[in-house]
Amino acid sequence: MAQHLSHLPTALYDAATIRDAEQAWAKHHQAPLFQLVEQAGLAAFELLQQRIPATSRIVVIAGQGNNGADALICYFWLKQREFDVSLLVHSGKRATAEWQQAWQLLQAHDYAVADTEADFADVDVIVDGLLGTGVRGELREDVAALVTCINRSKAIVFSLDLPSGINADTGTGNAIVADFTLCMGAMKQGLLTSKARNCTGLLYFADIGLSEFLPEPEVKRVGYEYLAGNLAARARDSHKGDSGRVTVIGGDYGMAGAVRLASEACLRSGAGLVTVVSRPEHQLTINSNRPELMFRGCELVDMEVYSRLGWAKVLVLGPGLGKQDWGYNLFKAVGLSDKPMVLDADALNLLSQEPRRETRWVLTPHPGEAARLLAVDVEQVEQDRFAAVRELQQRYGGVVLLKGAGTLICDGDCVYVAPVGNPGLASGGCGDVLSGIIGALIAQGLDLSRATIAAVVIHGEAADKAAEDGERGMLASDLFPWIRRLVNTV
Repeated sequence: MAQHLSHLPTALYDAATIRDAEQAWAKHHQAPLFQLVEQAGLAAFELLQQRIPATSRIVVIAGQGNNGADALICYFWLKQREFDVSLLVHSGKRATAEWQQAWQLLQAHDYAVADTEADFADVDVIVDGLLGTGVRGELREDVAALVTCINRSKAIVFSLDLPSGINADTGTGNAIVADFTLCMGAMKQGLLTSKARNCTGLLYFADIGLSEFLPEPEVKRVGYEYLAGNLAARARDSHKGDSGRVTVIGGDYGMAGAVRLASEACLRSGAGLVTVVSRPEHQLTINSNRPELMFRGCELVDMEVYSRLGWAKVLVLGPGLGKQDWGYNLFKAVGLSDKPMVLDADALNLLSQEPRRETRWVLTPHPGEAARLLAVDVEQVEQDRFAAVRELQQRYGGVVLLKGAGTLICDGDCVYVAPVGNPGLASGGCGDVLSGIIGALIAQGLDLSRATIAAVVIHGEAADKAAEDGERGMLASDLFPWIRRLVNTV
């Protein structure tokens, strides 16, 4: 079961901004940064004390940066409370001043006894204070070996601030896989996306007094709580015309299922009327068990197709569209419309071949499609998803949704991180369902940004509900009953 993160701050920051806030705190209070270290270490101890049995055998691993200093303070409190705890110090290039102060505290209490070699054979809990927010690039060979050793152990792993090896800004890296992580001072944006989604475990936050020294965030977390303020109850005298009209375009030969999933998702998300434009041969597939969908067969882009585009309030283009002449001609026809639109799948691949910028669309690429839109390789996109989504929005306009573990949404003003959903979504058709939800919410009056954020949350929450029966084998259509419930969240 996924952890709801509503207990966490919504404001997210990069490491440099957090360091600036720490300096501002020290200047304002005319106090050394070591006081923040003391608060962080104590917070770590208090959470650890709540989460583990008192009889646990614990190893605290401390690097020689400020993350290691936090670990030393945590170790100090564990010793004070007579836990069975030992200390492993992993030497860096140079110990920070705060680390040296923490070490002096241990010396003053005769606690400054540390091992230099790891032995986790009989350890119940590992406290990870090895690396902090300064990690960039590949780990040193000795550090990487220690990370591997920790990940192979059977101990519970508790990471301080972030799992060692994770890049605080991007969420990437060869890292420790923690069972729980306590982020301190300010939420690091990288903790909620990319590789970090697999490494943080249960995520907690400790407020140590930095909030008033942090600027207005350029990155924000969104989750289930977002729905209550953005999906209003319908008026008692509303009718289907009030709920919007959507035309979903796609489904070349062999791909009728994609457009069917997107169009049914539109209906399940509350759109009043939905028309599907697809190959004539697909009408039975589209309408089978779903007669509520209207259908227009298209061999050539004729005036009837244009009338279906003009009829709609919102267009959804791309599910099963293909990149042959049939799909390309529909892509060009939709490009002439002045309606809000959602572009997915092959519509994005066609856009990469004929780039242009618009304000009235939502683009929904996965990393491979994003790479084609940016003319880079997938690895470059995944190395910094924040940079990629910002570049996509700057280049193509509108609202851009970059799919993946910790979906990112950029509207030009802010980047929103949605740490929702689960690996069960890694199956065919789930992206088509998401496009349909977005189209339906725009049709019901939400602006592009709000509709996209709400749709991502609904999609992820529905997936978490569907995954109660298991992630493996979960189908895109398994989301439909839960989508209906979630769009009625008020």
